[in-house]
Amino acid sequence: MAVVLVASSCNKDEVITTTVDDFYRARTESSKSDFSKVFEYTPAPGQFINETRTGGFDGTQTTPEAAVKYAEQRMRDNLFVSLGGFGGYIVVGFDHSIDNIAGYDFAIKGNAFKGSSEPGIVWVMQDENGNSLPDDTWYELKGCETGKSTTIQNYSVTYYRPEGEQEPVKWKDSEGNEGEIDYLRAYHSQPFYYPAWIKENSYTLQGTFLKPKNYDQSGNGSYWVQQEYDWGYADNFSPTDFCNDAPLKACNLLDISNAIAHDGSVKELKFIDFIKVQTGCNTKSGWLGENSTEVFGFYDYSMLNQAN
Repeated sequence: MAVVLVASSCNKDEVITTTVDDFYRARTESSKSDFSKVFEYTPAPGQFINETRTGGFDGTQTTPEAAVKYAEQRMRDNLFVSLGGFGGYIVVGFDHSIDNIAGYDFAIKGNAFKGSSEPGIVWVMQDENGNSLPDDTWYELKGCETGKSTTIQNYSVTYYRPEGEQEPVKWKDSEGNEGEIDYLRAYHSQPFYYPAWIKENSYTLQGTFLKPKNYDQSGNGSYWVQQEYDWGYADNFSPTDFCNDAPLKACNLLDISNAIAHDGSVKELKFIDFIKVQTGCNTKSGWLGENSTEVFGFYDYSMLNQAN
């Protein structure tokens, strides 16, 4: 993509054409392998949102800025950040551009294990305008479910603020369905699963929907299985890209070469600057609650490989 800049002079405007490559940020000796900043944190309602024990909130997260600070510190402390139900997302950046090399390029740490996968759709962005902000074009990384009839692009869910404390969160989706995110009184006590920093009485989250693979193996609601997907997602116990060896224990490995544009065509990216993860399923598993992607950290895979 070319960016046209107009510079004023005494006699005329000078037109300067730049390309995305001009905004590439090379590694330096001080570059770190993990993310440098959280830019956005907008989860869907969920059982760990506003939760002060396992979730780590303290009641001061009443603005988007405070929510971002919370998410950043949690991952610095190697603690999970929950994205809540479908569409909940987080956006991070690095102190350098991540190169698209042969094989895997970056890693996302989750808490998946056999029988417990809560897949997150992964998106990438280049800093096309050179302003160091994630305000350019998002490209989805295709996974094993891309192109299937059961996968819905541009799916959206609108969540509604509960009228009373400890009530379920109602939702409606773009397919005409509606439902609830259950409030689990046996395990949580926060007043609301609805994010405290969202002031509107409803909000809509959009992204790619994956057909859920969770099921009640016991038949009586006592044992739920959240089955893994083959490859291409965060927080997923993949037989292909899940790594369980240090320093990438519990990480999914991702390849920038899998980037696709809105129309599904392959997008060739030499590097990326920002990563977004979005909860991909809209489902719940009984007493386990809603499926919600969790993330612990983001890493430049090639830097970690070089260091070990």
